[in-house]
Amino acid sequence: MTERVVLAYSGGLDTSVAIPYLAEQTGAEVIAVAIDVGQGGEDLAAIRQRALDCGATESEVIDAREEFAADYCVPAMRANALYMDRYPLVSALSRPLIVKHLVAAAKKYGGTIVSHGCTGKGNDQVRFEAGLGALAPELKVIAPARDFAWTRDKAIGYAEEKGLPIDVTHKSPYSIDQNLWGRAVETGFLEDIWNAPIEDVYAYTANPAEPRDPDHVVITFDAGVPVAIDGETVTPYQAIVELNRRAGAQGVGRLDMVEDRLVGIKSREVYEAPGAIALITAHQELENVTVERDVARFKKGVDQRWGELVYDGLWFSPLRHALDAFIDDTQTHVSGEVRLALHGGRAVVTGRRSEASLYDFGLATYDTGDTFDQSLAKGFVQLWGLPSKLASARDARLGGSDR
Repeated sequence: MTERVVLAYSGGLDTSVAIPYLAEQTGAEVIAVAIDVGQGGEDLAAIRQRALDCGATESEVIDAREEFAADYCVPAMRANALYMDRYPLVSALSRPLIVKHLVAAAKKYGGTIVSHGCTGKGNDQVRFEAGLGALAPELKVIAPARDFAWTRDKAIGYAEEKGLPIDVTHKSPYSIDQNLWGRAVETGFLEDIWNAPIEDVYAYTANPAEPRDPDHVVITFDAGVPVAIDGETVTPYQAIVELNRRAGAQGVGRLDMVEDRLVGIKSREVYEAPGAIALITAHQELENVTVERDVARFKKGVDQRWGELVYDGLWFSPLRHALDAFIDDTQTHVSGEVRLALHGGRAVVTGRRSEASLYDFGLATYDTGDTFDQSLAKGFVQLWGLPSKLASARDARLGGSDR
């Protein structure tokens, strides 16, 4: 029986040449699977046909935009997931979804091998293969760019030799990965970390320095999930699309950072994530209003660890699953509205309201109507500082301290 390879297919040069190359190297039939996670670009029907024209036995295209938004972007937003406190996990979020559909395709078509286009220097190889190992450890993995030292020059030469129906002349100066949650740009002149990005790098965001009026937007959340924009009911997918458009028009969500890759390399990355940054900003503020202090403090550590796990390719790990249970519980009362001013590259909170608010005007005000009993504060302060006071007295008695 002929083996079958399930290929994560993008429609570009590298994965197109992988179809006949994998068939030659393995003697297997190739099943091409393309996943729409909101990356835009070519029509998926054209991508499907290209895979067949390049020699694929079967070709599937899957519209996973709503699934990606609801099951991957929303959990990231509820976890306020910002790797290294800045990056909203653009590429990292899409990989487990793609893995899930690759495994489903392997079961459907009787595939025994899965292939992806990742190199040996990046994070994505880990994300794909750790996910495959969790969901379908019986599947073998082949990564031509890594396992066969497949370079772009080799790919172009091979495509020309085989007469493949793909453009082998255009070469972007950048390596780009994009989806609904954002856009990642690297390589080219950006590899010199002293070089500033130029406007040509950006596609999701307008120049924030250009003069324009602010855009005020009200986002409604229910249990930590965005459900309305300016009073109009939306799905998570529609919320992200709308905020990508409106926040992007104001230059919100541009990031330029040197980040720590999982493989140990420091890499310079330029990101655009207007919708993600706007939603996380609003969500964090609504949590400030509705989540009790000690839960909120503890959740910051959970959020950071959640983001690290997903960045490191451990979406399917028991720890992420357990952290999700905690996060789900914290979102019970994260319902209400947040108003943002989108302007000059920033999303600034200008208002917040919630039926589940823990903000008590009577306790907070310094004016008439103050209900806070200030007579209680003196004893509280004395007791709160008592351990430090006793320790300082002990240190003085024993000859001081190096602290």
